[in-house]
Amino acid sequence: MAITAAMVKELRETSGAGMMDAKKALVENDGNMEAAIDWLRTKGLAKAAKKSGRTAAEGLVAVVVEGGKGVAVEVNSETDFVAKNGDFQDMVGKIATAALGVADIEALAAADLGGKSVSETLTDKIATIGENMSLRRMASLEGETVVSYVHNAATAGMGKIGVLVAMTGGDEAIGKQVAMHIAAVNPAALSEADLDASIVEKEKQVQIDIARESGKPEQVIEKMIVGRMKKFVAEATLLNQQFVVNPDLTVEAAAKEAGATITGFVRVEVGEGIEVEKEDFAAEVAKAAQG
Repeated sequence: MAITAAMVKELRETSGAGMMDAKKALVENDGNMEAAIDWLRTKGLAKAAKKSGRTAAEGLVAVVVEGGKGVAVEVNSETDFVAKNGDFQDMVGKIATAALGVADIEALAAADLGGKSVSETLTDKIATIGENMSLRRMASLEGETVVSYVHNAATAGMGKIGVLVAMTGGDEAIGKQVAMHIAAVNPAALSEADLDASIVEKEKQVQIDIARESGKPEQVIEKMIVGRMKKFVAEATLLNQQFVVNPDLTVEAAAKEAGATITGFVRVEVGEGIEVEKEDFAAEVAKAAQG
């Protein structure tokens, strides 16, 4: 029986299983919906699916560099305890290595990991460990030289913040220093040309509103805005920021002194942008008691 996208969608909504698992269940059971659900339960995938609504905002970022390409992959878990689990770390490391050979997160989810897809491997680990997990995002970077750095490392190559720096010239030492700067300062973009135009415009409008509150003439306000936007760009862009290793120099100037030109960077922090619903202690205990 031909398995349609609509059938996969229906099974996903019914069982809460992932797309790859739902499709496999239908294939294994010749499109029979009830049998597919039972198959998912038998494999422990329904148990994993029940956990899919829980927020996974902890976890690890793993970075891998091979030649002139680097990747950073974020895999989330519900608790930091799991992030310290050796089996979880081993899985995250293998997923990051697999990411070197794919273009995006969808391809990574489908990539082979020892006979199973990354998505299937995650689902199995959810059932084994008992926490929701998710393959959240990946980022890649290419250049003449790519240097990696991990902040708050849990083990080699993975931790709470992963950074990649691409550059021409220079050596690994300056690359590592710039990567540490990026981890600490979190620039919005490489240079002014790379800044999101909407962010710049929003900041400009905020500064205009603030200046007008002072009651100064429009001609004075225009000059004030020029200066304030120049400062904003300097603080938001990597190349124009004061270098944490030597604040007398910008990052661009420090790199130039070391014979390097920074051409790109990636910074991925665990849980960045995830909203976590907070519960009081009594509510947490009651929820745990309910299973």
